Amino acid sequence: MTDTVSNSQALQLMTWNINSLRLRLPLLARLTAERRPHVICLQETKVPDPLFPHEEVRKLGYAHLHYQGMKGYNGVAILSRLPLRAVEDLPLWCGRSDCRHVAADVETGSGAVRVHNFYVPAGGDVPDPLQNEKFAHKLAFIEETAAWFRKHPPRRCVLVGDLNIAPLAHDVWSHKQLLKIVSHTPPETERLLAWMEAGFQDAMRHFIPEPTALFTWWSYRNRDWRKSNRGRRLDHIWLTPDLLPALTDISVLKDVRDWERPSDHVPVCATLAL
Repeated sequence: MTDTVSNSQALQLMTWNINSLRLRLPLLARLTAERRPHVICLQETKVPDPLFPHEEVRKLGYAHLHYQGMKGYNGVAILSRLPLRAVEDLPLWCGRSDCRHVAADVETGSGAVRVHNFYVPAGGDVPDPLQNEKFAHKLAFIEETAAWFRKHPPRRCVLVGDLNIAPLAHDVWSHKQLLKIVSHTPPETERLLAWMEAGFQDAMRHFIPEPTALFTWWSYRNRDWRKSNRGRRLDHIWLTPDLLPALTDISVLKDVRDWERPSDHVPVCATLAL
């Protein structure tokens, strides 16, 4: 059965780097049972398209799917209870078919909302594009996306995903100590903010402004991630200005990090009164 969202109802949209869809299907099932979001955007699904677990996902209530995946790494998916229409005319970022972006128009009672789901390259360990091709790729990817959205101004649009950059000082556990660590270096943060300014606003910081610490990722290397709390905000939800007045809630689901065999990222959920 397809859910509907009337003009008076709220749309719940979630983003989560699941770090292997097939491995963490039980966690997705639990999350769905507890939160019942209308739309879930997943990153790092790590499953090629022919092996995507259609039946298992549809049993969770997501009748409408749009995804791109490959074996072993990357992969993005939009799972929806609401009808959606895939956006097909998207760029091939940096000339690579590496399954880092899908988009779809999701039908709501007040009209369609376009949802972009991104998985930005992590960038390796060395923050020097001359020494590290992965870092050069990351910077080029962000520059291309920003330029494309400037050329194609978004309207009634949500952009979500693991953008692999913590842009603000309190998006990391120590701004000073991480300035030379990939994900928080000035070349990355400056480019990410320029991308956001190409048509979006930061939904998470709308309700949780600086200087409040805000994290969505904690390394597996931390034995007690809550105690050390060395987190970073790598996962994001952006809205176009025309949708920002509809935003009623942002939730970072930290408790999911304590579930059995968790991802190192936690889900973020936005509620929009559409």
